Amino acid sequence: MTGQSSLPLPNDGNRPKSELAELERIWATPKGFRLLTAVNNSVIGILYIGAAFLFFILAGVLGLLIRTQLAVPGSDFLSQDLYNQIFTVHGTTMMFLFAVPAVEALGVMLLPQMLAARDLPFPRLSAFAIWAYIVGGLVFFSTIFYDLAPDGGWFMYTPLTLKEFSPGDNADFWLLGIGFIEISAIAGAIEIIVGVLRTRPPGMSLMKMPIFAWAMLIFAAMIMLAFPAVILGTMLLEIERSFGWPFFTPSKGGDPLLWQHLFWFFGHPEVYIIFLPAAGLVSMIVATMARRPLIGYRLIVVALIGTGFFSFGLWVHHMFTTGIPSMSLGFFSAASMAVAIPSGIQMFSWLATIAAARGRLQINTPSLFVLGFLFIFTIGGLTGVMVALVPLDFQVHDTYFIVAHFHYVLIGGMVFPLFATFYYWAPMASTRQLSERIGKWVFGLMFIGFNVAFFPMHITGLRGMPRRVWTYPEGLGWDNLNMISTLGAYIFASGVLLFLVDLALNFRPTTAGGEGNPWKAGTLEWLPGGTYSTRSIPLITSREPLWDQPGLEREVDEGRHFLPNAPTGGRETIVTSPIEAKPEYIIRMPGPSWTHLVAAIFTAAFFLLLTIKAVTIAIICGVIAIAACIVWTWGLDHGPSPQPVEIGGGIKLPTYMSGPKSHSWWAMIVLVVVASSLYVSYVFSYLYLWIVSPEVWAPHGSPALPGLQWPLVTGTLALASALMLRQGMRLLPPPGHRNGKSVLLFGSSVLVLVLAVVLEVFAHYQTGLRPGQNSYGAMVYMGSVINGQVAFTTMIMIGFCVARYLRGMLDKARRVTIENAAILFYYSVAQLLLGLLLVHGFPRIA
Repeated sequence: MTGQSSLPLPNDGNRPKSELAELERIWATPKGFRLLTAVNNSVIGILYIGAAFLFFILAGVLGLLIRTQLAVPGSDFLSQDLYNQIFTVHGTTMMFLFAVPAVEALGVMLLPQMLAARDLPFPRLSAFAIWAYIVGGLVFFSTIFYDLAPDGGWFMYTPLTLKEFSPGDNADFWLLGIGFIEISAIAGAIEIIVGVLRTRPPGMSLMKMPIFAWAMLIFAAMIMLAFPAVILGTMLLEIERSFGWPFFTPSKGGDPLLWQHLFWFFGHPEVYIIFLPAAGLVSMIVATMARRPLIGYRLIVVALIGTGFFSFGLWVHHMFTTGIPSMSLGFFSAASMAVAIPSGIQMFSWLATIAAARGRLQINTPSLFVLGFLFIFTIGGLTGVMVALVPLDFQVHDTYFIVAHFHYVLIGGMVFPLFATFYYWAPMASTRQLSERIGKWVFGLMFIGFNVAFFPMHITGLRGMPRRVWTYPEGLGWDNLNMISTLGAYIFASGVLLFLVDLALNFRPTTAGGEGNPWKAGTLEWLPGGTYSTRSIPLITSREPLWDQPGLEREVDEGRHFLPNAPTGGRETIVTSPIEAKPEYIIRMPGPSWTHLVAAIFTAAFFLLLTIKAVTIAIICGVIAIAACIVWTWGLDHGPSPQPVEIGGGIKLPTYMSGPKSHSWWAMIVLVVVASSLYVSYVFSYLYLWIVSPEVWAPHGSPALPGLQWPLVTGTLALASALMLRQGMRLLPPPGHRNGKSVLLFGSSVLVLVLAVVLEVFAHYQTGLRPGQNSYGAMVYMGSVINGQVAFTTMIMIGFCVARYLRGMLDKARRVTIENAAILFYYSVAQLLLGLLLVHGFPRIA
């Protein structure tokens, strides 16, 4: 599909070699020990993928131990306590440390190349998220060796995981470690959303984006809406375990099912969070192997959006046996079946594209893994429709039928596409292609091993074998089926081991463009390039530019398109409009630094030390992490250049942008959406516990409810703080001038906001209400905790702006930092006001 662009044609003639040498110098990868400071997506992307795959291997080893224990009845290969730890860490690692990070890693690695951008817009943020994930993940996994691993299942159901039933620190490692890793995933999602919407090449409108870019955009949007629910859940459970606030204790008005609601509101969208990027990769591989554009591109885009939408209406799918009302059962059963429709659209599109190849589909290792995915995921989808039927779910819930179902969905829907991706995109990142001969053996062993391992589990489950059992007696009809499943698991593992051999023999990482384009694909990641990504950023007129724009590779490599040089002398890429991808300005990006690495290590240390109750040391580590973040961001706001710079084709662009056109403004908006999603989860929890335990909630006129004068004063202070900040921004002086009014108003505004939060806490405290008293008290004070978190973050950001103002680095022209801080400040005021209405107003009118 081709189209015309109103942008000027690219430059004519070859560019000077000195420009290429300058690009290579600016984007050079650090050498030796300084490699740890690298921020290039081509470097940290490989590191990210490698780390995620390492966790896949480690979790797979634990899976083999589980299967060995269950191979025969009455086995004592593992003790019961160790089995529970291994079972929990296996599931947790696969879901939290492998599945989501692996697809996010592919986004970091592939998106800049697919979008012909020099890098994602916040490279240090990506590097920070990756290092924090690696450090935190390795420490979490190592708990299995010290008898400190969690043993309550990867889902951590309450009340089993409350302090009285799990008294050690094992559960705390899960709660603080996984909550922290989810925050790392959110940081990556912010990077992906802004990168996809704002750093596409000129001419690449939304309807010309690769399907993988669409999938990653929806993936990241789902993360920012779903992950805050489990973050809130881990906060509630950890606070109850540490301080006794009864969110989940029924005797004090709590409810264990609240955990399931919060966890599965995250957990079921996560299945599609994992599947959608894999489906996007499959769409791109199928089109290349069929040598034709994907059939039904627009329908697939709609299907991706539809899947993301429907996935948020399925969480009770996991709770059919918990005693919820029959009307709810019917609604969520219907929603569980409806989500199969957009998945079916994608499936038929792939089959139609393959059929359109008229028997000329390239049969190689990537296409074999795609065909294996189609078979396995179809079976997983069919069993998914089966368990969406409430009567059948009542029979097979918590049996090995469910284990078989979700492994068919997750391994079929994500692992097989992942291996197809490894073999398909390896030539882009390696000087040598992976072996086709070995790859076909890898596929054969994995495909046969997987089906031998997991298909019998459907029968085992229908025969009544429950999940999460450590051992079982003989003579129940499960013996042979379990032995077959164990043999299949080892066959599957041998295929993965052979893949590691292939990697060792053939994968040679490079940032210089790899082997070229061996598949003759039509998308931009196969353009020639180096550490700087592409030599020049091309003008795009179609979805498959390498097929539809003859000579594009040569033109790009000769620097005949946009930004063939480094006009500001640093790392740059073009920021384009979010819909039509029209060039708007040049973004100047940071290079290698130790700061994000220090921030990541000490952030991980902060959470992990809290786990073992080393509070003082944890606070010190937190302060160091904040200080490192401040140093990292101090020099990022370069300020506007005197003159716009030319990017080619006679187009001149500014090098600085504030307001809604700024990429950092978009990042702050995404962050606010994440914060609001967390607060909506809190509001749901507050109202849910009220409905479940109305007898402990504050009735009208209760002494526990402060007088109306308290919320009126608190709300007035919050509004006053917002007005003070706004006035301070209006009074910012022009460049080269100073006045004390702005800095005074900035400092005063944040102090007044903090005072409002403190006053809200005091209002409840003076009535005699305490958070450990009942679920009402716990929820009231939890609202102040959430408000305090946002206010503390705002205080750091405003303090940062005040320091920049005092150094002459903030004025009317150079104002991005205060604009970003103001977005979060105004949100924190709005959240506080909503909380006042909820806590003080709702009980009075209910």
